[in-house]
Amino acid sequence: MPTEKDFSQLLADNKPLKIVGAINAYSAILAERSGHKCIYLSGSGVASASYGIPDLGLTSLEDVLIDVRRISKSTSLPLLVDIDTGWGDGNDISHSIKMMIEAGAAAVHLEDQIEAKRCGHRPNKKLITTDEMCERIKTAVQGRGDSELFIIARTDAFDSEGIDGCVKRARDYIDAGADGIFLEAITSLQDYKKLKDAIQKPILANITEFGKTPLFKDKELMEAGVDMMLFPLSAFRASSKAAEKVYESILKNGTQESVLDIMQTRDELYERLDYLNFEKNLDEYIKNMEKK
Repeated sequence: MPTEKDFSQLLADNKPLKIVGAINAYSAILAERSGHKCIYLSGSGVASASYGIPDLGLTSLEDVLIDVRRISKSTSLPLLVDIDTGWGDGNDISHSIKMMIEAGAAAVHLEDQIEAKRCGHRPNKKLITTDEMCERIKTAVQGRGDSELFIIARTDAFDSEGIDGCVKRARDYIDAGADGIFLEAITSLQDYKKLKDAIQKPILANITEFGKTPLFKDKELMEAGVDMMLFPLSAFRASSKAAEKVYESILKNGTQESVLDIMQTRDELYERLDYLNFEKNLDEYIKNMEKK
């Protein structure tokens, strides 16, 4: 299982570190096979893919832990986990952090919205005060204990407080113990530069599709001082669209033949899962059982 040290080392060695979303164990296997070095479990991904509900703070700690455990057991890649607002205050957040470490998370991000949170690229977000968020961070750091879990503080203050408000919050969040800052729904590279100049700590840019942040490229983000590029649901959106096409084709045409070209083949699936090796071990087991 990957460790928290792996995340910090990757961050030091990759500028920026590309972190891709993996909504389940098989997605994690595909990401690793493709050559990626770090993966991400989105709170929105858990809500939509695992429970079929919107990302409005409706999932519990245990809901997310189920997916964290499955993913971390399937891959050697460090996993960054979206823990929303931490599922409570004080001891509750410390408990959440401890459980994330036990489940295999290498890093987490914790946000400054109220518990009745919204998607970071939607309007009418409500934030807690800076002092309240600092308490969240401090209790998260306490829950981390001797581990090296990387704790990122996310701020959604840009819409309501502008970049100056984000910078002020970020400074306080770093002082409270956060290892890095996730600046949500930013619209210009200059805003990242301003934050970097102010805090000189790792910054995460959320390069999600169809949101407020332009699809900046790695080189320009690196020049702006960004350390991490997050692609939270890119693969999930693509696979969901492909699935819809398959369902529609079967209903309309009475066959899936016209969409075979967008499917992974049986042989490809088996190869990704090392199926034949598992099958060989099963054959050996059955042979040994028959000898008894």
